[in-house]
Amino acid sequence: MDVVGFWTRSWISDDGTAVRKLLAPDVEVEWNLDAPVDDEELMQVQHRIAAFADSVTVTGQTVAEDGAAVVYDLTAPFGTARMIEFLAVVEGRITEVRQVYDVTSTDRYFPGLYAN
Repeated sequence: MDVVGFWTRSWISDDGTAVRKLLAPDVEVEWNLDAPVDDEELMQVQHRIAAFADSVTVTGQTVAEDGAAVVYDLTAPFGTARMIEFLAVVEGRITEVRQVYDVTSTDRYFPGLYAN
């Protein structure tokens, strides 16, 4: 199975059930947003992006045997923010998710995205 491709298609299409199946029970999640993160918060933010964005486009990807780096453009009604995601994959499950957002653009074009 193409875990990384299935992951990107699943969260972009707002398929939370598929996303949950891909995450290892002890998945480690980190990001540079000014909010604490765990797998539930990650899924909530991905849902908000999928629901609000005009489009989410994979603009670049580097895949290795044990994971990938994926670059996304998150296009909102008034502009585009970029996010880079680093995934670690073990035995078909995602064990680590590291997301780096262009915080200035994210705050401008996706206001309240990660507010609790």
